Amino acid sequence: MPSARPSSRRPRRLRHTAAAALAAAAVFVTSACGGPAHRPDDTDSGYRLTDRTPAASGDLDSFTWSVYAEPTTIDYAHSFDFPPNQILANVCESLLRWNPDLTTSPNLAASYSNPTPTTWVYQIRPGVRFHDGTELTADDVVASLRRNLDPATASVWAYPFRNVQAVERTGPLEVTVTLAKPDSTFNKYLAAGPGTVESAATLAKAGKDYGNPQTGVNCTGPFSFESWTSGQSLSLKRFDGYWNADLKAKSGRAKFVFLADPTTRVNAFRSGEVDGGWMVPPNAYKQLGATEAGTLYFGRSTTVVDEVVSNLKGPLGDARVRQALLMAIDRKGIVKAGAGGVGEVAHSLTTDNLWNDAPAATREGILKDVPTYPYDPAKAKALAAEAGVNGQKIVIATSPLDSQTTIITQAVAQAATAIGLKPQIDSLSAEKYTTLFTDPAAREGIDLFLTFWYTSITDPLDVYGSLQTGSFSNYGNWSDPAFDAAVDKAVAAHDPAEHAAANAEAQRTALRELPWLPLYTQPVSVFMGKRITGVQPSIAYLYYPWAAEIGAKR
Repeated sequence: MPSARPSSRRPRRLRHTAAAALAAAAVFVTSACGGPAHRPDDTDSGYRLTDRTPAASGDLDSFTWSVYAEPTTIDYAHSFDFPPNQILANVCESLLRWNPDLTTSPNLAASYSNPTPTTWVYQIRPGVRFHDGTELTADDVVASLRRNLDPATASVWAYPFRNVQAVERTGPLEVTVTLAKPDSTFNKYLAAGPGTVESAATLAKAGKDYGNPQTGVNCTGPFSFESWTSGQSLSLKRFDGYWNADLKAKSGRAKFVFLADPTTRVNAFRSGEVDGGWMVPPNAYKQLGATEAGTLYFGRSTTVVDEVVSNLKGPLGDARVRQALLMAIDRKGIVKAGAGGVGEVAHSLTTDNLWNDAPAATREGILKDVPTYPYDPAKAKALAAEAGVNGQKIVIATSPLDSQTTIITQAVAQAATAIGLKPQIDSLSAEKYTTLFTDPAAREGIDLFLTFWYTSITDPLDVYGSLQTGSFSNYGNWSDPAFDAAVDKAVAAHDPAEHAAANAEAQRTALRELPWLPLYTQPVSVFMGKRITGVQPSIAYLYYPWAAEIGAKR
């Protein structure tokens, strides 16, 4: 399912590690730091998932927050990475809201309807004001959504709009979207970046300068843009005219400090130089879990760490070799050594919580009805030999991004050797590694590379739609007619049971053929210093105004 601007749709799934470079690369050892991995509901787990940190006792003048890299822009149409999105989520709002529990609810659209299979009608909330004091209208919504359709914008969110024929004002506070064909995911995406609403006047005035350090943005969120000092920090201030009393900011200001070096970030947490931050370096979990400077939390996520099979013309073109390789990878060891014991071996390309909308009676069966590949080096070697493996070379791309990435790569290389392949590790710079996600030419001669894949909606289709024939994110050009048909069926199905059944059909095929090798799931991590509290740890922080809930700790 190619988009109008596919080259921007999925390139940044690994960029969060690029800025987390460590001075020394680790080697894969099962005895590395971190406790044993347990499921979050085990009574003796080494970690726990937290739905909500303790409620704030009062307001704050300000707090500081670390971000591992400086955004290149905070233009919503070009924001598809952790640094810009975690900031923008507190300034700009979407028509719908993706909540920390991964449900979707009305937001700037007070209500919506689906009167025909190809029509969505949104009733815009009255009385909402932009940060410049002007009132939100249907014209602002139309201008904001249409930017994602305009090739000149080159929106990273073009893919969710692939079936959109028209976005029209059908009343002072009503907008109608017409689709070329039914699409069960379109409305869901409007709770994330694709549904962002900006002032039409601001977009027209700023033009190509929109979202840069000089112009900022003018939206409707609980914080407004205040200043951006390139190379140092970006500041937001509380918007007193915010429409939603339940999410009115408890802090007068939020200052985001750009700290690329992971050791510097960890030291800033411990010293109190910054009050908190998302995406804590895994090798610091133990250290920060024991400090008196604050508390380390883990929360809901949709992230699966995968090895992408980018060359199906070489030895990995045989599904049996891919299956053998996955069985030979010590994924529990990777979780322990590379992820600090925080995570679970992945038996799918999706996390279980993406199936929450499936009927309860069928959800358990769907999650169990998948091929599994338990760690079994002997069986893996026999299967590889059956498929003709006899010393063929494969190239595994990596980058010295952090210890976790290095440990994963070493483990995969060991597994390849164990089944009779000859792995060659090619270490690329962070910049060149990123091009693997954007430039097919960069993937020439590469058999495997790593991605940390999260979703922006609570639906397996956000993953499986990316693996359809011709999809930009189908990096190995894998193609399976039965899989494509199942995805098409899921896209067209609005009924929860039919939608889940089609998704499950696609999942079975993907896990049998393994165009990507699922390694482990990874929860959200966040550190909060001892003077603040209130955050709901969840991957939804990329679109939900999490900073508004931060206040003083008792």
